[in-house]
Amino acid sequence: MEENQVISMPRIGDKAPEFKAVTTQGPINFPSDYSGNWIILFSHPADFTPVCTSEFMTFATMENQFAEANCKLVGLSVDGLYSHIAWLRTIKEKIEYKGMKNVEVKFPLIEDITMEVARKYGMIQPGESNTKAVRAVFFIDPKGVIRAVIYYPLSMGRNFAELYRALIAMQTADAFSVATPADWQPGDDVIVPTAGSCGVAKERMENIEEMHCYDWFFCTKKLDKEKVLKTVLKR
Repeated sequence: MEENQVISMPRIGDKAPEFKAVTTQGPINFPSDYSGNWIILFSHPADFTPVCTSEFMTFATMENQFAEANCKLVGLSVDGLYSHIAWLRTIKEKIEYKGMKNVEVKFPLIEDITMEVARKYGMIQPGESNTKAVRAVFFIDPKGVIRAVIYYPLSMGRNFAELYRALIAMQTADAFSVATPADWQPGDDVIVPTAGSCGVAKERMENIEEMHCYDWFFCTKKLDKEKVLKTVLKR
């Protein structure tokens, strides 16, 4: 395969590339098996490595939290199935980290020895490694469309609070037709879509009872935290 093909990657707004794979939870047909759910597809460089171990323990302990937000987790590395199984067993039986212990990873971990899936998703970055997937994260919506992509180098573990925040922010934007400002958390003010005409802009500046306008193009409004969580979480 040509090297320039290896580093190609799907973009935000693209349909998630389809594939069939063997995983630690059995075979999957991706993304059709997860239709109707959000998905976080993420890659890690290798089994039996410390940064990856810390990440998998964190994701596993947060799995129910993501599930409440209608989101399934799917992991991937270019290691084989038996290596995956042995590593996950080691995590459960031997590793205690930051108060996490006896952690069982129940979400599927894809075997990708041929690197076919990693190449489809641009997870192999030759400038970083020709043989290991970088720490890629793809957020895929219930219609199978890629909504966000985050990449990390091999040396840096991911911020899982941010991954969860990003998921909730995208769901909130969809549900309420708003945007979310920097560092937004549920309960914070949200951004009202920019006025599409001079008339609407003028009206906003004159009637700001329901919103706060810093200028005609930048208006926010309150969105109750419980309303957000009731809408996006399964409670």
